[in-house]
Amino acid sequence: MPTLFISDLHLSQERPEITELFLTFLQNHAINAEAIYILGDLFEVWLGDDMILPEYQSSIEQIHKLVEKGIPVYIMYGNRDFLMREQFEKLSGTTIIHEPHVIDLYENKTLLLHGDTLCTDDIDYQKFRAMVRNSQWQDDMLAKPPQERLDLAKKLREISKTETAQKEHDIMDVNQDAVIQAMRDVKVNKLIHGHTHRPAMHNFKIDETTACRMVLADWYKTGSYLSVDEYGYKTVNLN
Repeated sequence: MPTLFISDLHLSQERPEITELFLTFLQNHAINAEAIYILGDLFEVWLGDDMILPEYQSSIEQIHKLVEKGIPVYIMYGNRDFLMREQFEKLSGTTIIHEPHVIDLYENKTLLLHGDTLCTDDIDYQKFRAMVRNSQWQDDMLAKPPQERLDLAKKLREISKTETAQKEHDIMDVNQDAVIQAMRDVKVNKLIHGHTHRPAMHNFKIDETTACRMVLADWYKTGSYLSVDEYGYKTVNLN
């Protein structure tokens, strides 16, 4: 059975068709998997386990049903849903994994990342990331009343959209030196990540050894997943 990888679904009430596509994926595709890895940004925003938005309920329930059937689901923080905690794990049945995360993928040691840590040329974003990943900032955020959290999240999202529109496109992609260093640090020649919304398979060399970086697609207009088994890698597009 294959292991499946997805990322950057950004589930929200603004795009209910993507939520329906995700439910179809869970019911018709994931059911035959050995395991599922969600590499960040499953949700457009996650403001704490104590204020789950109604539009997320069906996805959480369907993930839990999948886990109950014996298919493990692992989820990594993205840059939108890093406030998930133990209660989310309990409700969904998932296991939160932290980056860098290395797995033995059919005898290939493989590094899993969301991908934003590799975008080192985007200095402003890295400063923002350091702020919101700070444990004190997160504790302060989770202590705020729900409406205040919603208002702050909306404000931060608007700032992000404005800044992103003003940046050169290449600055928001990964830095190849950062990629190589991340892979060297954990001694792997395979990497799977999302975040950049630039699906592709990149082959290159690390110290004369062939390496591969697989970038997952986002689910803004349609969906897809990376399927990996003992025979290799393939991308499956969902209609």
